[in-house]
Amino acid sequence: MTNKNKENGSLLKKLLWWIPIIILGLMFALGACTRQESKSISAESFSSAESTQSKSISDESTTKHSEEITGTQSQKKHKQKNNKSKKHKKNKKQSQESSSETAEETSPESESTKESETAESREESVEENGNYTSKDDVALYIHTYGKLPVNYITKAQAQEMGWDPEKGNLSDVLPGMSIGGSAFGNYEGNLPRASGRRYFECDIDYDGGYRGPKRLIYSNDGLVFYTEDHYKTFEQLY
Repeated sequence: MTNKNKENGSLLKKLLWWIPIIILGLMFALGACTRQESKSISAESFSSAESTQSKSISDESTTKHSEEITGTQSQKKHKQKNNKSKKHKKNKKQSQESSSETAEETSPESESTKESETAESREESVEENGNYTSKDDVALYIHTYGKLPVNYITKAQAQEMGWDPEKGNLSDVLPGMSIGGSAFGNYEGNLPRASGRRYFECDIDYDGGYRGPKRLIYSNDGLVFYTEDHYKTFEQLY
C-alpha cells in the first residue's frame, strides 16, 4: 500500500513536470501557426495592394490612352470640319466668281438685246409718212428709210417758194417744214472719209424763226452724226 502510494506520487510529479513543457510546446506551435497565417495574410494583402495598384495604373493608362484617342479624334474632326469649311468657302467664292463672270458676260448681251428691242420699238413708232424734227426720231428715220422725213425741204426749194434766210421766215412761208438735204462738204475732215462717200445735213428741233445750231450730218452709206454747236463737235449715232 505504501509502495503504491509512492508510485502514484512519483507519476503525479512527472505529469506536473511535463505539463508546463506540453503547454509551452502548444503555445510555440500556436504562435508558429499564428505567424504563418499573419505572413500569409500580409502576402495576400501585399498581393492585393499590388493588384489594386496595377489595376489603377492600368486604368489610368487606359484612361490616358482613351483621352489621347478622343483628343486625336477630336482634332481630326476639327481638322475635317475646318477643311470642309475652307472647301465650302472656296466653292462659295468660286460660285460667286462664276456668277459674277456669268453676269458680266450676260450683261452686254442683255444690254444689246434691250437696245435692239428699244430700236425695234422705235422703228415701229417712226412711220414713213410721219413728220419728225427731234434728234433721235430723225436719226432713226434716216437709219430706217435712208432718207429724210417728208417735212424736210432743201434750201433751193424753200427759196423758190419764198423763204429768205436773212429774214428767218421759213415758218411763215412753209409752216411745219424744216431745212434739210443739202450737201455737207466735210472740208475740215472731222468726219471719216471713204471713196464714194458723200455727206448731207438737216436742221434739228426747228420750231420757227431763224435756223438754230443743231444739225444731223448723214452719209449715203449709212453713217449718222449729230452736232449741237454748228459743226464744232460731232456725236456718232449710227
